[in-house]
Amino acid sequence: MERAVARHAPPAHPWAHAWAHVRRPLLVLALLALLSFIAWRARSLDWAAAWAALLDYRPGTLLLAALTVAAAHALYTGYDLLGRFYSGHHLSAPRVAATAFVSFAANLNLGSMVGGVALRLRLYARQGLPMATIVRVWGISLLTNWIGYAALAGAVFASGLVHLPPDAPLSPHALRLVGAALLAVVGLYLAACRWSRRRLWTLRGHRLELPRAGLALAQVGLSALHWSFVAGVLYVLLHGGVDYPTVLGALMLTSMAVIALRVPAGLGVLEAVFMSLLAGRQPEAQLLAALLAYRALFYLLPLAVAALVYLGLEARLRRGRAAAARQPRTARPQS
Repeated sequence: MERAVARHAPPAHPWAHAWAHVRRPLLVLALLALLSFIAWRARSLDWAAAWAALLDYRPGTLLLAALTVAAAHALYTGYDLLGRFYSGHHLSAPRVAATAFVSFAANLNLGSMVGGVALRLRLYARQGLPMATIVRVWGISLLTNWIGYAALAGAVFASGLVHLPPDAPLSPHALRLVGAALLAVVGLYLAACRWSRRRLWTLRGHRLELPRAGLALAQVGLSALHWSFVAGVLYVLLHGGVDYPTVLGALMLTSMAVIALRVPAGLGVLEAVFMSLLAGRQPEAQLLAALLAYRALFYLLPLAVAALVYLGLEARLRRGRAAAARQPRTARPQS
């Protein structure tokens, strides 16, 4: 039935065809322009001063930032735990958390297709979950991440507490409108989860079921808390020199640019956009040092830990399969 629905879908609008043809070239041009800007900015930066500022971090500051990173990654594993509740699968909570942690670390550093999709698919499939269940878990995890992002970004944008430079791409009024639009999307989603009579939807041949209101609220709260801790890492590394709402707003806008341009790990994009948004708030050397420390603590360190967790999961799965293969041979015949 699902395939029939997808096969007889109405034809796309001509504007959709036109956009499909120009979207990739426009993204390529935008990426080239941004890379040129990044290269130009990199030449003008005082790397020696940034390195000195990086070495000047106190152990207590780095420890607090590392603990905040651990909290942010732990909160992200809760997305797949919500997916466990949503789909009703049998895997234990520790295995789900380990799978989500490995996938998130790979997603951050290698891109969503590697970490968010391929690695999650491999690990869950090897642990016995069927494809339909994996898709449900992945879908609820993805939705949780971005519905919480929309709620938090909408609130901070609409509040007017974000102080960006005059040459920022959005004026304060436009930023408030974006915030209101994001909050409206969150409100519509929560209302649909609470009052919609139609719970099942079909999108491109896949059946989607609206979560209940309680689960939807948990999604928003958990994801918003996760994004708050991510911004908290940068706030700590900036020594509190920039107010937290501005750091949070800059992170939200930077994340939009990283997602739009699809650069793995946001390499260069994160640094260029974030520094542009906070230009004049702190010395460039301090901003660059904070971003380098942030990338090391939030991206690279969890990736190293995730590699060890992944190897442990693979070894455990191989031992489990070997034990299962030996069991019929050593089992005694029933009398």
